[in-house]
Amino acid sequence: MKKTLGVLMVFVAVCLAAIGLSDVFLSAGNIERLLLRIGLFSILAIGVSFVIVTGGIDLSIGSVVCLVGCGLPWLLVEQGWSVGLTLTVLFLVVGLIGWGHGMLITKLKLQPFVVTLCGLLVYRGLVRGVTGDRSLGFGSEYESLRQLAQGELAPSLLLGVLAVVLAGVAVYGWMKERRFRAGVVASSVAAGLAVLGAVLLRQSEFGVKFPFVILMVVAGLAGVFLNLTVWGRHLLALGNSEEAARFSGIATDRLVIVSYILCALLAGLGGLLIVLDVGSAQPSDFGNFYELYAIAAAVIGGCSLRGGQGAVIGVVVGMALIQVIRNLIVLVIPKYQNLEFAVIGVVILLGVIGDEVFKRLAEKRRRLT
Repeated sequence: MKKTLGVLMVFVAVCLAAIGLSDVFLSAGNIERLLLRIGLFSILAIGVSFVIVTGGIDLSIGSVVCLVGCGLPWLLVEQGWSVGLTLTVLFLVVGLIGWGHGMLITKLKLQPFVVTLCGLLVYRGLVRGVTGDRSLGFGSEYESLRQLAQGELAPSLLLGVLAVVLAGVAVYGWMKERRFRAGVVASSVAAGLAVLGAVLLRQSEFGVKFPFVILMVVAGLAGVFLNLTVWGRHLLALGNSEEAARFSGIATDRLVIVSYILCALLAGLGGLLIVLDVGSAQPSDFGNFYELYAIAAAVIGGCSLRGGQGAVIGVVVGMALIQVIRNLIVLVIPKYQNLEFAVIGVVILLGVIGDEVFKRLAEKRRRLT
């Protein structure tokens, strides 16, 4: 919770800086695009957070995004498959990819870094080979399917949904934490609603794309799974100490496999929404470096690369922070927008350093008590 509040305060500070430095930041079009990117990339980040909680890593996210993003128009347009069959086959393949990663890591005891790095190369290579490395798209077809990513929700309705979700967060904080912390959570919720309400009332002419709404559903389900179920607690225990978790009777191998399957499925969902939004995909670069966005958001949001720690809300706020920083670079210093990946690299490094410092301070405090 402390890490999440810290990231939230940084996010608010960066937003205020963006408002002061650019008159375009609060424009309807910019806010709409910003929420869209937060929705699309946060889904990927939530997926990788399950893996990071176990102490693992998944470097193949971008290639899985490419597989689904290129496979969808290739099967629909060029092979003439039905929508239902295409989606079923794609997500079965993606689920098998996650299962394969988990099996190689748990049964053959291979390093997650090596397994998923090989996946990064293999999946993109297969897509490029099968499709002939050609650009793939929907053309003017499948407009109803593309509404899954391009459809919009009225801001007033979104505000109501967010109010309910954030109220639930406040209630959960009151139930799980001390009253002081619950007060901080409630205050943060109220401040967030006030700022969001002001922005939405000012920019009432824009709509919120469906991927952001889908993100809310995914984040809610992921939060319930991680915090309110036995499997979620076991996942956190596994990340803290796999050996201790195994001796406690927890099916550690099964949980690791499930975490990689969830990561792959959410990467597939993200790839589906992204290609439906942009309308076309090039196998050579579609999804490139997306794993960096996801891992950076997870680390910034409170997931320890050592495992055992993770908060879904923190991951979403972390991705929002990354996207606002990226947007700020584009708006304020557009000629230096290629520095985007350098900024992400620095953010990941600072997140890892912060995690290490926090670990040492916590250990020192425990020794003193």
